Amino acid sequence: MQPATHPISVLLVDDHQTMLWGLSRLIDGEHPRMKVVGTACCCEDAVATSQSLAPDVIVLDLDLDGHSALDILPRLVSNEVSRVMVLTGEREQRTLDLAVLQGARGVMRKDAPAQQVIDAIERVHNGELCVDAQSIGRVFYELTAVKKQQPKADPEAAKQASLTSKEREIIHTVVEGSGASNKALAARLFVTEHTLRNHLTSIYQKLGVGNRLELYIYAMKHQLHAPAH
Repeated sequence: MQPATHPISVLLVDDHQTMLWGLSRLIDGEHPRMKVVGTACCCEDAVATSQSLAPDVIVLDLDLDGHSALDILPRLVSNEVSRVMVLTGEREQRTLDLAVLQGARGVMRKDAPAQQVIDAIERVHNGELCVDAQSIGRVFYELTAVKKQQPKADPEAAKQASLTSKEREIIHTVVEGSGASNKALAARLFVTEHTLRNHLTSIYQKLGVGNRLELYIYAMKHQLHAPAH
């Protein structure tokens, strides 16, 4: 592995002062490879400090003075520079998976050996994902399951939703009197030919059709020929 051209800047976020002290000593012992540039012990301080320092890696405990750091995780990575490595005593697998879904690049438990923590910080900084295979599998499944559940967008539904009730009435009349002249259709609708033409122009633009024949075909295909209510 090539040595870094500058030390990896690390922000430590933990509500236990002893843990902060120990991690600081551990990481600063790796100088010039990495260095601690700041510490925070609550969610508010973590967000403010990360925004002002934009560190390379944020080592984050998930339980900060009784508050879940999951809520602030997206903000910690919003600067597109910082990467989060969770270092926690949390055992609930669902919580750890949520941390990855919220943007954490690594998840380690606090009982991990010191060298593993150091290696994970470097790997996360280098763009690697330091998460066990089982967690990656669960997260991948959740992401794809959510995608499958989302209904496919129907571009035609948006077009049709933009039609006014008057325009729907005109479409119904056009379909009903498919061979009738504009003058005859205008009479049925109790409007002038000029007004009818304006309405038709608007309908053509909204539905992406070019003339009455195309409108007729579109209306039949998409069941728009029913009377407007």
